Amino acid sequence: MKLVLIPSGTFIMGSPAGEEGRNADELQHEVTISKEYYIGAYEVTQAQYRVVMGHNPSKFQGVVVDHENATLPVDTVRWEDAVEFCRRLSELDPEETSGKVYRLPTEAEWEYACRAGSTTVYSFGDEKSLVSEYGWFNNNSSSRPHTVGLKEANAWGLYDMHGNVWEWCWDRYGEYPNEPIADPQGPDQGLRRVQRGGSYLLGFEDLCRSASRFGAESTYRRADIGFRVAMDLLDSPKVLKGSIK
Repeated sequence: MKLVLIPSGTFIMGSPAGEEGRNADELQHEVTISKEYYIGAYEVTQAQYRVVMGHNPSKFQGVVVDHENATLPVDTVRWEDAVEFCRRLSELDPEETSGKVYRLPTEAEWEYACRAGSTTVYSFGDEKSLVSEYGWFNNNSSSRPHTVGLKEANAWGLYDMHGNVWEWCWDRYGEYPNEPIADPQGPDQGLRRVQRGGSYLLGFEDLCRSASRFGAESTYRRADIGFRVAMDLLDSPKVLKGSIK
């Protein structure tokens, strides 16, 4: 797994009132990410999932051999499955020996990494016509996921942050706060967990925006839902609140 180190910093999460395609759950607010963290350059692939979990749940199964990172993202994954993947990966050698602790990114970490310093509708700007250069969505995907990393990366070297498969985040889905906040992890209660990034199936350009968000029950699975990992080092792990239920 290729991981990218994301620096600490402060950004504006959510979208302005006039942004095209904006939903009411995208209230803008200031968020501080107080510690650097790592995040996967790519969505977790089917090959990686099989190595860790021993099976491949994906509807669209296959491995292409003509590209350096030529594997399809794992799909049809529940939130619980993604959390279990991170737990098992953290316990493997040499991951455990080297002190690596894998987890799902928080929603704030995901948007911060997606934006990569941008304040625009997408990580690459405001131009909707350029979405097809950075991600797979309903207009260019032929209704199926594609090999990770084939499109352009954002400014921080992350691929498929717009489209391909929805990505689970740690947080429960809920309203944003009205005031500045540091290292948010979402509400304490609720059945739904956050998904980000849009997808090949339902990822219209508006749903691929950096601020776009969706909530689904943690047991929900569909052929356009996957995830990417975040990683801390054992001497400074992020403590995630709440149970996995």
